[in-house]
Amino acid sequence: MTHLLRSVRNFAPSYFDDVFVHSRAVNGKTDVEVHKEHLRKLLGLMRKHKLYANLKKCIFGASEISILGCIVGKNGVRPDPEKVRVISEWPTLSNVKELRQFLGLAAYFCKYVENYAGKIRPLSQLLKKEAEWKWTAECQQAFDAVKQGLTEAPILAVADQDRPFHVVCDASDFAIGCALMQHDHEGRDCVVYYQSRLLKLAERNYSVHDKELLAMKYALAKFRVYLLGSGPFVVYIDHASL
Repeated sequence: MTHLLRSVRNFAPSYFDDVFVHSRAVNGKTDVEVHKEHLRKLLGLMRKHKLYANLKKCIFGASEISILGCIVGKNGVRPDPEKVRVISEWPTLSNVKELRQFLGLAAYFCKYVENYAGKIRPLSQLLKKEAEWKWTAECQQAFDAVKQGLTEAPILAVADQDRPFHVVCDASDFAIGCALMQHDHEGRDCVVYYQSRLLKLAERNYSVHDKELLAMKYALAKFRVYLLGSGPFVVYIDHASL
């Protein structure tokens, strides 16, 4: 179905057999007027390819909808409050199995947390093959930081291909991270996506210059689907020689 609806994917992306139509005011038309036009185009295309929609499962004119564990609305994308509540109320971990369960759920929402990989590093160490289970104060601090990061997660902006992107990169001794950002209509910085990962053992020996360069390479690879063909974009990195 994704292939059949590719001509309307800019405003009607699909996931398996679900289609999500989003619209915003443009060229003097209200968001409702644009939304009606989008629906006509989508339904016309579905009729052409003999695709059918179950009316009982359709939602029209909603201000926000739940998609894949996220709430998407006119103000942006935020994690599902119920899933955030589950994470925030998660009791202190007592074994590796519980740790894997916690990180498995938390990782799904890592795009909302700045430097997620750096925050969970003490917990990741407990997953190593020869690691002894020892819940330290550092582990508890990391556990609390992840829960707090999701509880206070920002509303992510929906990427606007008509506005330029900018990328912010950073590197530390143990992790690299980046953020895809855009300015809103009032010129304020808005985060579209956070990404991060721990450095490999060999990468930790890189110079500061090379770590920052690695962070930039990582960012461009992660955000390439947004950046390619979008026009000029700016990369910010805190190393003078780069």
